[in-house]
Amino acid sequence: MPADKLVILGTGSWGTTLAVLFARLGLNVTLWARTPAEAAALNAHRENVDFLPGILFPLTLHVTHDPAEAARAASILLVVVPSQTVRANIREWRRFIQPESIVVSAAKGIEVGSLMRMTEILQAELPQLTPDKIAVLSGPNIAREIAAGLPASTVVAAESEHTARSVQTALMSPVFRIYTHTDVCGLELAGALKNIYAIAAGVADGYSVGENAKAALLTRALAEMTRLGVALGATPQTFAGLSGMGDLICTCASPHSRNHTLGQRLAQGQKLSEVLASMKMVAEGISTTQAAHDLASKSGVEMPLMEQVYAVLFEDKSPRQAIADLMGRGARTEFYGL
Repeated sequence: MPADKLVILGTGSWGTTLAVLFARLGLNVTLWARTPAEAAALNAHRENVDFLPGILFPLTLHVTHDPAEAARAASILLVVVPSQTVRANIREWRRFIQPESIVVSAAKGIEVGSLMRMTEILQAELPQLTPDKIAVLSGPNIAREIAAGLPASTVVAAESEHTARSVQTALMSPVFRIYTHTDVCGLELAGALKNIYAIAAGVADGYSVGENAKAALLTRALAEMTRLGVALGATPQTFAGLSGMGDLICTCASPHSRNHTLGQRLAQGQKLSEVLASMKMVAEGISTTQAAHDLASKSGVEMPLMEQVYAVLFEDKSPRQAIADLMGRGARTEFYGL
């Protein structure tokens, strides 16, 4: 199913990257900006100088601030805004989205308070869409690399295999390989939870704890993600795939990861408020840690790494003390809880 018209909600680095990537395929792409001034500036400069400087917009990429104009005749709509703003943004769009459109979440997070995944929010806020029209896109996807034309892979999941394949067919390219899946819950949880451990990996690298410790961190992080995912109905194998292990490795190693950078700066002695004040973009791992803490408590799932990240972020615990407490935990079998 070729996409007649593709709409991207969100002009951050990832939203802009996806818009450029798909416009390079020759698709008719509309990028939605929140204000007339932002839309005018993006159309005039033909690049996103704030979040993706130096990457020029293809001719088939158009920017608008008008949801009605953007949604008209859209076959696929990608939601690429910060996770905690998905509900507010989709409410603004609700009356313009047609029942035949496929809506794809590319936001990685869990809503604080409701503890809902992004596709659950979309289903709740878009009653005109049947559940088989909602999908999620997630994988090891660093925006700057993809915008530069470097090869990458990702996964699209939907309850309907037909929907997942439709998105795959419309959007896959020689530099952006898309796999399909039907485990929507697992894909979303993996993409969201890995940001917690990217913060921890940044702390580890900030303290230069070594490759042994880093390998242990990633492996135990994967075990924690899987435990929570299975408790919430996900398939365990999903966490061994691109959206789980793949995205975890990528985000915990990349210098472009906002969450990894946040962890490094915390290890350097900066306060969370200081780091956030200097960041242009959202570090999703902060809100995800808060939501995961509540989910783990509610589900009775043990997540010691996540708990230490939570203590560092929200209880002013020393990152160095957090490492010491993790290393001093009681003995376990390796695969307990799985």
